Amino acid sequence: MITRTLDEKIISSCFKGKTILLLGPRQVGKTTLLKEIVKQINVPSIWFNADEADILEAFTSAITSTQLIQLIGTNNKLVIIDEAQQIPEIGKKLKLIFDNRPDIQIIATGSSAFDLQNQTAEPLTGRKKTFHLYPISFKETVNHTSLIEAKRLLDSRLVYGFYPEVVNNPGNEKEILIEIAQSYLYKDVLQIDNIRKPSHIEKLLKALAFQVGSEVSYHELAQIVGNIDTTTVEKYLDLLEKAFVIFKLPAFSRNQRNEIKKGKKYYFYDNGIRNVLISNFSLPEIRQDKGAMWENFLISERLKQNAYNQKFVNSYFWRTHDKAEIDYIEEADGILYAFEFKWKDQKVRFPASFLQSYPEHQTAVVNRKKFEEFVGV
Repeated sequence: MITRTLDEKIISSCFKGKTILLLGPRQVGKTTLLKEIVKQINVPSIWFNADEADILEAFTSAITSTQLIQLIGTNNKLVIIDEAQQIPEIGKKLKLIFDNRPDIQIIATGSSAFDLQNQTAEPLTGRKKTFHLYPISFKETVNHTSLIEAKRLLDSRLVYGFYPEVVNNPGNEKEILIEIAQSYLYKDVLQIDNIRKPSHIEKLLKALAFQVGSEVSYHELAQIVGNIDTTTVEKYLDLLEKAFVIFKLPAFSRNQRNEIKKGKKYYFYDNGIRNVLISNFSLPEIRQDKGAMWENFLISERLKQNAYNQKFVNSYFWRTHDKAEIDYIEEADGILYAFEFKWKDQKVRFPASFLQSYPEHQTAVVNRKKFEEFVGV
């Protein structure tokens, strides 16, 4: 079993007067992680899986604190509610449990932010701590084996990604990714009202997969998908973000005259999902899109490490109308950190217009020979 970075962080947060929310895509190992945490904490515990009909019915019908406490039992000190987003008004119910049994620790998981976060935001104000779990990180594979071994497998990871089942079953990666894409990728999105054409979602994701690293146009995406308007495209993209399939990188601008101000790029949380959508599992060296694969890997890994280390930064790309550009920018404590991503080791000149406009900056090039620090290793 690959030890997850959040293991110790969640354990150290238990019994500190907060309900813990663990959010992340389906199939990234939330249940496995919590089973390990239950073993390590070693207190009387009870586990509820809200995907099971009888559990869902029990929590749906329990509307008072007395009924909820009866479900939990008087002796249990640790309560796990898996796939909690399935339960109506889960935020209010977690608050009732919290207020009436402050001695217990509740951990609720969810595979979609649009349900669990929205339902818990107001009822659990000041009473919750949220963690996000993503596919296995490059750093976690390094900790599990070694840096040398992780780098040996890097080409495979760029193609197949880091979903736990993929990592743990070499030789069967393609079949597993196809199953994840077909069975889990759209499950939360399609449960939302008024989404009756999954083919639109599939075409939209495929279009994004081909445009990784490039600015996207809602109008252009609507034309590619067909029979859909830009408002619907924006709605679907928002849902896909909240279901942890993709994430957005906005354009950086401080109102300099020539800067792109409203641009956006989209990336996938996992390279394997991106590649299964375009049906391309060729190794990087023979691919025309290896630069896009490398960029998606680096930005998704950076996102994981920032989240796990609770490093709060603003992330952007930068481009001007005359096509000067920088791949990735982080803003932290008034300093801009500008990064260029290159597949090969080569010299890079950062745009003079950026360096002059933003004197409080640092720059770095991230390539195959020098990327470990950028991804947290």
